[in-house]
Amino acid sequence: MSGEAASIRVALTTVGSLEEGRRIARALVKRRLAACVNLVPNLTSVYRWQGAVEEAEEILLVIKTTEAQLAALEAAVRELHSYEVPEFLALRVEAASQPYLDWLLSSIEQ
Repeated sequence: MSGEAASIRVALTTVGSLEEGRRIARALVKRRLAACVNLVPNLTSVYRWQGAVEEAEEILLVIKTTEAQLAALEAAVRELHSYEVPEFLALRVEAASQPYLDWLLSSIEQ
């Protein structure tokens, strides 16, 4: 794994509507906190909230970023999100093609 690939993260969050997902995705890319955000619709989430098992239709946001941007990215997601406790998970990337890495890093670096 190259050093550049080691710095790449994929962050996940869910939102309650496509409109909210688009708004958050555009803000994250505009602020250069993410190179790309994929919106995956038609997701059903089952979870426990305030002692009850809930079920909701959601949209998954798959956010491509770097380790250096994680703290700012999380703060922005919390700022922009309508949920009281938004999901925020960040996963390490084990491998990626060099052309994609080059594009991703150039999209975030200012």
